[in-house]
Amino acid sequence: MRLTIARKIALAVTAIVFLCVGTMAWVASSNLKRGFVAYLNELQVQDFDQLRELLEDRYRTEGSWDWLRGKPRALGELLNRITPISQVFEPDGDTHRPRRERRPPPPRRAGPPPADDGQGGAYAYQARPPRREPPPPEADPPPAEAEPRPAAPPPRSNDPMDFASRISITDAQGGKLIGPPDIKVGAERAIKVDGVVVGHMRLMPLRETGGADASATIFLREQLRSILLLSAVLVGLAILAAIWLARHLLRPVAALRDVTARLALGEFSARAPLLSRDEVAELALHVNAMAEALEESERRRRKVLADVSHELRTPLTVIRGEIEALLDGIRQADGNALQSLHAEVLRLNKLVDDLHQLTMADAGDLQYHWHELNLAELLRPTLERYQPRAQKCGLDLSWSLPSVPMMMTGDAGRLQQVVTNLLENSLRYTDAGGHVVVALTSAAGYAEITVEDSAPGVPSDVVGSIFERLYRVDAARTRERGGSGLGLAICKALVEAHGGAVGATASVLGGLKVLVRLPLKK
Repeated sequence: MRLTIARKIALAVTAIVFLCVGTMAWVASSNLKRGFVAYLNELQVQDFDQLRELLEDRYRTEGSWDWLRGKPRALGELLNRITPISQVFEPDGDTHRPRRERRPPPPRRAGPPPADDGQGGAYAYQARPPRREPPPPEADPPPAEAEPRPAAPPPRSNDPMDFASRISITDAQGGKLIGPPDIKVGAERAIKVDGVVVGHMRLMPLRETGGADASATIFLREQLRSILLLSAVLVGLAILAAIWLARHLLRPVAALRDVTARLALGEFSARAPLLSRDEVAELALHVNAMAEALEESERRRRKVLADVSHELRTPLTVIRGEIEALLDGIRQADGNALQSLHAEVLRLNKLVDDLHQLTMADAGDLQYHWHELNLAELLRPTLERYQPRAQKCGLDLSWSLPSVPMMMTGDAGRLQQVVTNLLENSLRYTDAGGHVVVALTSAAGYAEITVEDSAPGVPSDVVGSIFERLYRVDAARTRERGGSGLGLAICKALVEAHGGAVGATASVLGGLKVLVRLPLKK
């Protein structure tokens, strides 16, 4: 069986809950046992105090410990006068109800204490049912002296949990009267008569409930059984909750798996649904963004291929037509025909060079020769060279360059190519009689090269697209003014390689304003 993420989550949650519930059950049962034993010890200490009062009263009457020395039956008779621990939990149907009702000890009967039966051993005090007074007989009852004395309770085995076997009594000098000589003391009391210590009594504490009382043991066993049953129910519910939680958490992951599989097959229109608002939802947003980027990249790739094929087909068609006309004799192979073929070959060569340059820039293989240069000194000869060209086109070319040096690190040839492409674009698309203005300024650590021209302008809704490859504002314009549509795209790639940025807006002169920002040397 494959161990999926859902099974791993379910097993992990189940193991954690099982550990927590098991630990809680163990701690609760341990605390219950310790607390219950402590509670029983506290109750027996109360009986222990009552036994001390009975011993003081008996010593006050007898005047010595002769009646108790080595006579465990005498101690058992005293213990029968108090409410024993066996009545702490009284059976009541199928349940055990706590009860702690003490009855006053019966009046001490006159006469010497009962003689020891010689059997030895400590007597455990037991709960004796209250005696019912018999109905008055019709005849005179026999004298009280003739009544047979009830037999002493039979001794139990010397169980370490037995109350009487855990009591040790000594006289004032430390001599043993009754009980084991060495016990672990849990409670100790001094026996005083008229303010004089006549003896000491010690009680060994309970360590477990097994021999204290059957009712107490049953009560504790039922509580432990309830704890274990509740723990088992909680673990079962935790397993069901873990299975449901694992499926619920992994439902968005399953959707992402299906979407990524479709993207791998080329279905870039696939989108992941947002089924939650957690980290998985953020992952779904990133996957959708990646899918959109892939879809846009695929759209641009197809568009570039279509545009490149169109750009290549046009000059090739012209060249083919010229050659066929020459072969058919329609046109003479004179200088004009050769000049036309040469112009088309140059146009085709320029397009291939621009495409190659863009491809190299995208791949990061375009070579740059970095060195420190002054932008003002770099732009001046280029602008002066284009001055006659602008006058020939009927345009007024002017510029404004600072007198202070504007130093930066860059490739002089590539930057001259950027300025040349911008000037070619302005001279080609500006109507005769217009203006072209070039300015160089600095702001916030950047050099700003501005190239503005007059009408015609570019529609505001397509200004952001003029830096795309093979994009033309007017698709129907003539080849003489058109160009390849790659010049501004090359400018953008070169400027970004220098750590700058380029953008276009409408010019106040009525045409287009292109702003190039390049970082200056700090």
